[in-house]
Amino acid sequence: MEFNENQTQTILVAEPKVSIDKPELINGSHALIRSLIEEDVETIFGYPGGAIMPVYDAIYDYQDQINHILVRHEQGAAHAAEGFARMTGKVGVCLVTSGPGATNMVTGIADAIIDSTPMVCVIGQVAAHLLGTDAFQETDVIGITIPITKWNYQITRADEIPEIMAKAFYIAKSGRPGPVLIDITKNAQQELMSKSYSYKKCESLISYRPRLAPKQHQVEAAAKLINEAKRPFLFVGHGVQIANAEQELLAFIEKTDVPAASTLLGLSSVSVDHPNYVGWLGMHGNYGTNVLTNQCDVIIAIGMRFDDRVTGDLTRYAKQAKVVHIEIDPAEIDKIVKADAPVVGDAKKALEMLLPLLKENRHEAWRAEFKKFDVIEYEKITKPELAPTTEKIKMAEVIRKLSDKTKGEAVIVADVGQHQMMTARYYEFKKPNSFITSGGLGTMGFALPAAFGAKVGAPEREVVAMIGDGCFQMTIQELGTIAQSGLPVKIIILNNNFLGMVRQWQQLFHQKRYSFVELQNPDFITIAKGFGIDGHTCGSREELNESLDKMLASDKPYLLEVLVEKEENVFPMVPTGACVADIRLE
Repeated sequence: MEFNENQTQTILVAEPKVSIDKPELINGSHALIRSLIEEDVETIFGYPGGAIMPVYDAIYDYQDQINHILVRHEQGAAHAAEGFARMTGKVGVCLVTSGPGATNMVTGIADAIIDSTPMVCVIGQVAAHLLGTDAFQETDVIGITIPITKWNYQITRADEIPEIMAKAFYIAKSGRPGPVLIDITKNAQQELMSKSYSYKKCESLISYRPRLAPKQHQVEAAAKLINEAKRPFLFVGHGVQIANAEQELLAFIEKTDVPAASTLLGLSSVSVDHPNYVGWLGMHGNYGTNVLTNQCDVIIAIGMRFDDRVTGDLTRYAKQAKVVHIEIDPAEIDKIVKADAPVVGDAKKALEMLLPLLKENRHEAWRAEFKKFDVIEYEKITKPELAPTTEKIKMAEVIRKLSDKTKGEAVIVADVGQHQMMTARYYEFKKPNSFITSGGLGTMGFALPAAFGAKVGAPEREVVAMIGDGCFQMTIQELGTIAQSGLPVKIIILNNNFLGMVRQWQQLFHQKRYSFVELQNPDFITIAKGFGIDGHTCGSREELNESLDKMLASDKPYLLEVLVEKEENVFPMVPTGACVADIRLE
């Protein structure tokens, strides 16, 4: 085409395209894993299944940032998370599928709520449009777990995940810790979020404001009672360790010179070597601690809830004493024992505020009273247990030798029953945060997975599971988890071929009518070796030292079975319904 100078050429130029970055949209499963990473979660204990499979698919992409440990049963996941949380103070995390996966977790969740253990349990659920239809593996886990969680919530949209997970972790670890359950429908796991993923940690909730610093007038009232006391008695509960208040507690003891006893879960808060430590409280606690509870003039209870195993008959419990109760959960104040000076707040904060108000004091004569009872208990119970003339090994011998060989510094994870009580009595705890057990729920089968969780949380510490032959068979499959991990968890089975604590009660209170308590046990060592775990059986007193040394020297998981006296009883004992002062020595 030709153009003359009078013509105008029109040239069409395309307008440049404007580049608009679309937000990166991720699905709910990736949002969940990212949320866990934002909460500094490094370890998850779980078991996959259909309704949680999208989340497991997402984990595959984050294996360099988060460690998933495959348990062998969902109850094992809960107890392992409990052991991890109790050992580290961090939130334990479980991940399981719907239906039976969820219901298998219920025992562990119930255990965690009563023992104030922080957990976030993430449960898969059927798609939202199937809810209420009895779809395959659908269970109303929200309804089931309302009574045993601090909070539970069902997520049905991917967009909810970041905010709900932030709330879950805040609620689980703040105030009085406990388990939180998050139920996530499958569609919420699979669908894309409608906006870019972002995460903000939750630091407060309008509807939930736990008090950390107690009110000044409460602290002053408590200080007045303590300063005026002539025979004060300090009860150390699990709340001291939860609050990391061991140093403040020690300063309190040394300033006031008050005798201190611990609850079962409070064990190891105070070293047994401390001159003011007088033992532990409760049904199988020490002689003097129980009798003198009814002779003190002021009880200072810190981070404990006056469980029935501590108080015995409430109508005859410490009626002569004024009570100072330091407790973060206001629902526990006056629930069982009336407090004359309640202090609602965190144990560490409360002790920090209390210390400047306390007078230097000395209670030598009062503390000497406990020593008188110690002499009686030693002659009647402790000496025969530790230096027996019986042919069979006694449980106390095993535990005290283990204590000596580990210098009282191992983490002991005890199951439930006679061996648990013997461990509390005869292991001499020297280091804080060294005793993990199921307290309020009394869950048989707790120790094996919980010991593994504790070892994951503190691989540098020696962890020993102390288990009875009955308890061991409750969660024996978790040997597979331990074997696959290779972590050197040490396991001691005290084997008496009985459900020992039930048998003891049947002997003492049911005329020796031994109803279904005798066990025909399998070959535990062969089973362990089938899982790839070394071990051996110790059947005589002469072999015990060498057997313990061999177990402790192993750098791999190890199972030591000790054959102990069949019909041994645990004393002292406060019979059910009796007064603490009526504690029996035989």
